[in-house]
Amino acid sequence: MTLETEIQDSLMTFITKDLLNDQPGLVLTPDADLLSSQLVDSLGVMRIVEFLERRFEVRIPPTDVTIEHFIDIRTISAYLLRLKG
Repeated sequence: MTLETEIQDSLMTFITKDLLNDQPGLVLTPDADLLSSQLVDSLGVMRIVEFLERRFEVRIPPTDVTIEHFIDIRTISAYLLRLKG
């Protein structure tokens, strides 16, 4: 498993179970727009940041918590890979 796949799988599980309460019938994909679809609100984004920092041992600067970095799981994963270098 690549790091990218690990990040995406971990995020999908976290968002589905912890933020969306395992809603029946909800299928989350790596390209699903989390923000404009209102699947995740601003508090949810902060919970994602906390999860990523804990799970992947990174520090995400507050200035990086933007729509451009957190719009969907694929984008979050790409951002985290760049951050980890």
